[in-house]
Amino acid sequence: MDVLQLDVSGRPQAWITAREAAVLYASDGVAWTLGDACVVLRGGIQRRTGLQSRIEVHSIIAVRGSVPSRAWRQTPALSNPKLFVRDRYICAYCGGQFHADDLTREHIQPTSRGGLDSWMNCITACRSCNGHKANRTPEEARMSLLYLPYVPSLHEDMILRGRRILVDQMEFLLASVPRSSRLHG
Repeated sequence: MDVLQLDVSGRPQAWITAREAAVLYASDGVAWTLGDACVVLRGGIQRRTGLQSRIEVHSIIAVRGSVPSRAWRQTPALSNPKLFVRDRYICAYCGGQFHADDLTREHIQPTSRGGLDSWMNCITACRSCNGHKANRTPEEARMSLLYLPYVPSLHEDMILRGRRILVDQMEFLLASVPRSSRLHG
């Protein structure tokens, strides 16, 4: 089970393990929490009190300190798994829904013809459609796009990373995702 780590202002920073979160709790690095306590970690017996130490880790924690604002302006890294989730495993040409093994990263403007390997030039395509389009633009191949590419927001990127996301974590992230996002389903 992963914990969603935020900065003090509520912007997602990372997915961390419950043990990493416990270190933040123990060092007074947690500013505030959301969600339910999802893991209880137990330590040794305190000599003075005779009680076992215990840390309840919440599913969402905000850490003290500041993060440079430029960190939030960066475009999320592009990967096939995140691309396929963004596009809901649907081929942008035929509209079929496929398993990840049957999908490819398709460059709208082929890279061999100056197209970039970027969120705005990449869509999900089945192997058949990708092969049919080949080294042409969609117009040249007479294939129209059923949906347009977009750059995921920071909150969308946290969802696209493919973690097993708890309900309260998903609700928190989706609250900041535009209603027009394909992640709303």
